[in-house]
Amino acid sequence: MKPRGAALLERFQHPAQVVVTGFGITVLIGTGLLSLPYATAGEPSADPVDALFTATSAVCLTGLVTQDPGTHWSLFGELVIMGCMQVGGLGLMTVATLFGILLSGRVGLRARMAAQAETKTLQMTDVRRVVRNVVLFSLTCEAVVAAVLAVRLAQKYDEPWFRAVYFGAWHAVSAFNNAGLALWPDSLTRFVGDPWMCLPICAAVVVGGLGFPVVFELARRWRRPRTWSILTRVTVGTTTVLFVAGALVLTALEWNNVETLGTRPRPTRWLAGVVLSVMPRSGGFNSVDTSALRPESWLVTDVLMFIGGGSAGTAGGIKVTTFGLLAFVLWAEMRGDAHVNVGPRRLPAGTPRQAMAIVMLSAGLVTVATIVLMALTGHTLDRVLFEVVSATATVGLSTGITGDLPLSGEVMLVVLMFVGRIGPLTLATALALRKRTRRYELPEERPIVG
Repeated sequence: MKPRGAALLERFQHPAQVVVTGFGITVLIGTGLLSLPYATAGEPSADPVDALFTATSAVCLTGLVTQDPGTHWSLFGELVIMGCMQVGGLGLMTVATLFGILLSGRVGLRARMAAQAETKTLQMTDVRRVVRNVVLFSLTCEAVVAAVLAVRLAQKYDEPWFRAVYFGAWHAVSAFNNAGLALWPDSLTRFVGDPWMCLPICAAVVVGGLGFPVVFELARRWRRPRTWSILTRVTVGTTTVLFVAGALVLTALEWNNVETLGTRPRPTRWLAGVVLSVMPRSGGFNSVDTSALRPESWLVTDVLMFIGGGSAGTAGGIKVTTFGLLAFVLWAEMRGDAHVNVGPRRLPAGTPRQAMAIVMLSAGLVTVATIVLMALTGHTLDRVLFEVVSATATVGLSTGITGDLPLSGEVMLVVLMFVGRIGPLTLATALALRKRTRRYELPEERPIVG
């Protein structure tokens, strides 16, 4: 008979289980550090729920907060939050694999499988190279954005150089990792007409949210679109369509809204429209008051948040790849094709089923959470739905009701942020301790559909 400890370890050998456990431990460590007396700016110690909420929001790259990061937390607390965002963005398993490479030069099979599950690499032999490239690429992008923001803050807004560099680095990490946490209480609203502040942050959000496999492939084959993989084709195409459509629709809806864009110059309106379209992709920053948007704009933003960004990136949502592939599935079904083709390639039979499972799990989670949160609070459907989708898709935009939620509502958002970060399908896989293979096929019967 095996010892209880050995039996327990065997139950957690699946890579998805390791990822779930690792993120949970990271959230607990962040919560513990933020609960220390010197983590807050003016209080003896943080409220445990506020510490848990903030740590979960940072590690899961969401951006929802119950306390303003720039005033409630001390320098130590801000650095803890920044570290949580960086670890959450790179992926806990990516960081662990990197340390294994640096310390021993060797990566065990289980560590490779865990890193593969986190980075979504297609070949297990590529994990070592991919981890190095992910870390170097992330740090390089963050350094470039931080430098641009620091120079702008120092020259345009007369910030001292140390403060400018610190703010630039903090928001570069937050933007590239799609965390959406800002040290300014009004996020980016004070920079609504400044392209040198808004556009670098938007660029970091887009690049970080595309997904590392797509970015690396574009770096190699950007001149040869015909050689792009299905992942890159669908991600780039769907991202472009959603960005353009989102910017046009949201700008048009808010054009005459005096509380958002109506009183601003035309160039500022278009710049704000770009930010409105980019940030629901999991960016989480806002350059206009989100609570003042029209209900129609909230609904459009809900859709963009639910879709999210690219696979294997720092964005959340069901992913643009999932949404794009389902569009191809619909097109093939309307045409009566036996297979789903994307460009010169054919999708495997199981891929549409996986995409549908992700959508159904996410939609079901959002629906149930919205009903429960409405029962717990007195807020309207549009505001509650916006909050739930933002938490589940790890976006961080809010209509302003986060701080008014009861304790049970805050705990629910913590759960939604955690589940949204690791993914409904990953969580379901982690909970499935055994995989059964059916050794026979049942007779086929076609039901009436529709």
